[in-house]
Amino acid sequence: MIKNNFSRLVGERLIRLTQIAKETGISRNTLTSIYQRRCKGIEFKTLNTLCKYLDCGIGDIIEYQKE
Repeated sequence: MIKNNFSRLVGERLIRLTQIAKETGISRNTLTSIYQRRCKGIEFKTLNTLCKYLDCGIGDIIEYQKE
C-alpha cells in the first residue's frame, strides 16, 4: 500500500496550498488532489518540485507500507 503523507507535511509546517502553488508553479488543483489523497499518481516532476520546496525526500511525501 502506498501512503501519502503530503497533508501531514504541509500541516506540520503550517504552509497553505496557495503559497506552495505560487512559489512552485504547481497548480492549486494538483496540490489539492494530492493533499486530499484523491490523486491516482504523481508525476516525477511534481514530486521533484515538492521535495525541493519542502526540503525533504520522496519517502517523506509518499511511502510504501506492507498491508
